Amino acid sequence: MKNTLSPSNGHYTFNKEKFKKVIDGKNVDLFVLENKHGMQVAVTNYGCTITAIMVPDKENNFDNIILSYDSLDDLIHGPEPFLSTTIGRYGNRIAKGKFYLNNKGYNLATNNGPNHLHGGPTGFHTKVWDYHQVSDQKIVFTYKSKDGEEGFPGNLKIEMIYELLNDSNSITFEYKATTDAPTLVNLTNHGFFNLAGTANPTPSIEDNKVLINANYYIPIDETSIPTGEIHKVENTPFDFRIPYNIGDRINDKHEQLIRGAGYDHCFVLNKKERNELSFAASCFDPKSGRKMDVFTTELGVQLYTGNWLGGFTGANGATFPERSAICFEAQNFPDSPNQTHFPSPVLNPGETYYQKSIYTFTVEKN
Repeated sequence: MKNTLSPSNGHYTFNKEKFKKVIDGKNVDLFVLENKHGMQVAVTNYGCTITAIMVPDKENNFDNIILSYDSLDDLIHGPEPFLSTTIGRYGNRIAKGKFYLNNKGYNLATNNGPNHLHGGPTGFHTKVWDYHQVSDQKIVFTYKSKDGEEGFPGNLKIEMIYELLNDSNSITFEYKATTDAPTLVNLTNHGFFNLAGTANPTPSIEDNKVLINANYYIPIDETSIPTGEIHKVENTPFDFRIPYNIGDRINDKHEQLIRGAGYDHCFVLNKKERNELSFAASCFDPKSGRKMDVFTTELGVQLYTGNWLGGFTGANGATFPERSAICFEAQNFPDSPNQTHFPSPVLNPGETYYQKSIYTFTVEKN
C-alpha cells in the first residue's frame, strides 16, 4: 500500500492549475485553508467540493483523509459524481422522483433506480458557486438556484461556509438558504473519509470503530426508500451506542444490511431540541490513531460505508475499492416530502434554512 499524499513537514503544495477553468462564464479555482496547527483543506467552487483534508496521525505524519479527484475534469466526468461534494437542493432520496407541495405535484429526475437522489444529475454538486475567501481559515460560497432548477420550485439563495478553527483541527460547515416560494431544502456534505489516509489502494474502513448517538434508525425498502417506520437500534447491527468496528456486523444476514449492501441508512440522532448543535457520531482508525467527531444541528445522519465504490483512481494515484470510505452525512430524514410523520423539509418565504456541522480530528496514541 502506497500513500499518495503525505508531506513530511505537514505542509503540502496543491496544484491549483488542475482546477482552473471557465465554465459558463464563471471562473473555477482551487482554494486552500490552513490553521495554525498545519491542518489544510483544499476546496473548489465547483460543487463546493473538498479535494483534500490534511491532518496528522499519531506519529505526526500528515495525510489526505478524504477521497477526491485529481482534477476538475475528473471531478466533472468521474464515476462517482458526489465524491466529497456539497449536495442539494435535496440530499438523499425522494421516492419515484415525485412529491406534492401545497397540493401541487412535482416531478424530479430519477437518477438512482426509480428514485431521485442528491438533487439530481445537475444538482448543486455540478454548479459553479461564487466565492469570497475571507481569511486563511474561512471561505464563503454563494449560489442562486433558479425556480424550476432540477424540478424544484422557488428561487433559492444559498450561502455555504467552510471554516477551520484555529484552536483545534476542526472544519465547520455552515449553510443558510432563503426562498421566494415554498420549496424543499435538505443540504449536506458528502465527504468520503478514510482516516488511515488515501493510498493505492486506499484501505478498508471495516476495522474503524464507530459510535453513533442514536437510539433509532430508519429502515429502507429494496430501492433504499424509507419504509416509513422508525426502528430501535437495540439488538440489531445498527446499535452503535457503544463503539463497534464497522466490519464486525456489516456482513450479517440482516435484511436491512442486505438491502443497503452494507450500511446506507439514516440514524435518528438523540436530541433534546430541534436545531441543537450536539454530538452525532465518531470514527476511530486504529492504524493511524486518527479520530473524527461529528457535531450537527441536523436531526439525522446518514451512515454510508462506500459499498458501491468500484476501485476507480482518484487524486495523486489513490484508488478507492469497495468499503474504502465512511460517510456521515448530516441531514433531514430521507424521502421526508412523502413521509408526513417525518420532520418537514419545506422552506417558506420569510424563513431561513440553517444548518451547522463540525468535523473535529484528533489523535489517540496506543
